Amino acid sequence: MSKKLTLNVDETIIEKPKAYAIKTGRSLSCLVENFLRDLVAREQPNSLIDEKISRLSGKIKLPENFNEEETLRSFLEEKSI
Repeated sequence: MSKKLTLNVDETIIEKPKAYAIKTGRSLSCLVENFLRDLVAREQPNSLIDEKISRLSGKIKLPENFNEEETLRSFLEEKSI
């Protein structure tokens, strides 16, 4: 369930994230939501992983040596080229 959140951010700071959101085909709200989720997950490192695993459980099979961070980094690097 989504809930509206109003933030006040200096306009000189917000320009680049807005452009990045447009460039990556996402909304600014999505970027902020993901940032906040990751920020909290750093305090509880297994919670984000557990959430992702539970959503994917039974849907795909990954190799044992699968490195999520490296795969994501590679994807984002290729996408930005």
